[in-house]
Amino acid sequence: MMLIKRMDGHSTAGEETLRRHCVPNGDGTELEYLTFPLLEKTGIVRHLFSTRLGGVSKGAYASMNFSVIRGDRPEDVLENYKRIAGILGCDTGDMVASHQTHTTNIRRVTGADRGKGISRERDYEDVDGMITNEPGIVLVTYFADCVPLYFVDPVHRAIGLAHSGWRGTAGRMGACMVRAMQDAFGSRPEELYAAIGPSICRDCYEVSEDVAKQFKDMGESVVLPGKAPGKYQLDLWLANERILEQAGIPGERIAVTDLCTCHNSEYLFSHRASGGKRGNLGAFLMLEPQEAHVDT
Repeated sequence: MMLIKRMDGHSTAGEETLRRHCVPNGDGTELEYLTFPLLEKTGIVRHLFSTRLGGVSKGAYASMNFSVIRGDRPEDVLENYKRIAGILGCDTGDMVASHQTHTTNIRRVTGADRGKGISRERDYEDVDGMITNEPGIVLVTYFADCVPLYFVDPVHRAIGLAHSGWRGTAGRMGACMVRAMQDAFGSRPEELYAAIGPSICRDCYEVSEDVAKQFKDMGESVVLPGKAPGKYQLDLWLANERILEQAGIPGERIAVTDLCTCHNSEYLFSHRASGGKRGNLGAFLMLEPQEAHVDT
């Protein structure tokens, strides 16, 4: 198991924030992935966040890459999806992929969308967040420094998954997701569970003054002076945590990562650390199939 560098404790969940899992592939390698104990305890979802370990991609994409637009071999990417499907107990045809362009656009996903972006063409664009209340559909979003946001409503049995880079965070994607789940499913913010996944930490994320200005109203410590004039260090973890709390999700129901993609670029893809020569990590979230919850 690879040594990874954890960051200072941001977690408000009062427990282990991330859990690491290793599963043999059958070819002498191991697939390693991460889960959130806070989401696991809801008992209604299957989820994971990938690492770079356990796939078949080569070179800059090694080895668990989910991007087909950066130069990797499509057959290798598909095999990587199949391996994740095996972990989740689903088929690649059950997966639905985002089309991320740093918006706060959110799509309600239904059974008619199964396979889109994975095994068949999408008929939508500019979607950085997805929600569903249909069991067995796997929501998929992609990352290499930006922030994954997971949402679970155990009362109304609904889920959401979003990509939130600095533009999405400035646009308060987390609050947009809460409102979308309220409107679509009757979700109440105080009943939601949320998780902020592995992404770039404040120490690694230097931004310009123009970017920093968009976060000045998010409170102390979200933006700190940088190492050079006109530069700032932006804490996307803290910014998203505050956005979720302001949207009404209690702090004890929010798990906040302590794992930086840039500090751990051999373990997790990082756009900044690699200079853009990299693959994509994947966030996966699915409501348990109904039959898994039939009383006996």
